[in-house]
Amino acid sequence: MDPLTIGMFALLAVLVFVTWRNSRKRKAAAEEQKAQLQPGVEVMTSFGVYGTLKAIDTVANEAQLEIAKNVVIKIHPGAITKVITEDNSGGPKSVEEAMAIATAEQEAREAELNVDHAIPAGDPQFGERIETPAKKPARKAPAKKTAE
Repeated sequence: MDPLTIGMFALLAVLVFVTWRNSRKRKAAAEEQKAQLQPGVEVMTSFGVYGTLKAIDTVANEAQLEIAKNVVIKIHPGAITKVITEDNSGGPKSVEEAMAIATAEQEAREAELNVDHAIPAGDPQFGERIETPAKKPARKAPAKKTAE
């Protein structure tokens, strides 16, 4: 066999291996999500609707999702893309809390802007010349040649 054929087979083997490994990861992630789907858990659907899972019927292939108080919709369980877990990252948990943080940051920026950052009188402003440049001597016009 020539080296080109061996290289092509090696490349094919690498591609098959990567595809097989990625499919195993996707399958494991789907099984993990399926295990997390219990009634009462917060979920997000593929079309962006957030709600609380009320029931899953595997025979009819339906899931009941409560999106507001006493508002329940029926969806396909495959439309559930993500199980929402509690995020303990220390971020704001409500709009009011986020607005309070943003207001405090804005006040801190404004306090920094109110500090006097004036340029001392001796320093030149941007674009201002420090000293006047010496005048260049005028160019002499070339002497005109006269026809003799």
